[in-house]
Amino acid sequence: MMNWIALQTILRKEMVRILRIWPQTLLPPAITMSLYFVIFGHVIGSKIGLIDGYHYSQFIAPGLVMMSVILNAYGNVSSSFFSAKFTHSIQELMVAPVSEWTILIGYTLGGVIRGLLVGIVVLIVASLFTHIPIQHFFSMLAILLISAWLFSLAGFLNALFANSFDDISIIPNFILTPLTYLGGVFYSIQVLPSPWNIIAHFNPILYLMNGFRYGMLGISDVSPAIGLFIAVIVSASLAILCYILLKRGWGLRQ
Repeated sequence: MMNWIALQTILRKEMVRILRIWPQTLLPPAITMSLYFVIFGHVIGSKIGLIDGYHYSQFIAPGLVMMSVILNAYGNVSSSFFSAKFTHSIQELMVAPVSEWTILIGYTLGGVIRGLLVGIVVLIVASLFTHIPIQHFFSMLAILLISAWLFSLAGFLNALFANSFDDISIIPNFILTPLTYLGGVFYSIQVLPSPWNIIAHFNPILYLMNGFRYGMLGISDVSPAIGLFIAVIVSASLAILCYILLKRGWGLRQ
């Protein structure tokens, strides 16, 4: 059963951690995205022209927001839970009358909140460089929330298997970041030559990027419904897997 006091405590700890070190959690994405808009949006975008009726800066804005949400939701949970595991403070929760669902939801909600905060920061930065229309607000919000939760769960899973701090940086650096860049952040897959435009459809992040772009701009290279369906199924599967591993004490009781 859910222990609401424990859930609030975990969530409060995560919020304090995020806001206490805001120069590391919120400021870097704002600076990085500003550079993206200056270099790609204005310098390169001025030579590209319109894409589906939108300026290049407008076209890349949804992808940059989603990329920031994905990376920060994942990174927050993987680093926070592994730190608790590394310092053995997680053992106090494991022996306390706190259910595994409470622990899992508490940490992943922390990742979702950080992802959303960073997403808001990046959206504000984007609005300083270009006009950001929102065509389908609820569709945009749904894909944003489910994506943040999905990668928070993925970060939790990474932390369970990690044995050192190096282990929690391998997947973001060598898998997650390349997939986000290849997920259509800076280009439409329609411009890719065959067979790369076909191979691109096997990248799950492509569907999340385009689902969010559809909510914001009303354009997409793939069906937004497919992206939302994939995100829901994968999120539910990851939640069950994380719960089972946590209940068994995987990586915590060895």
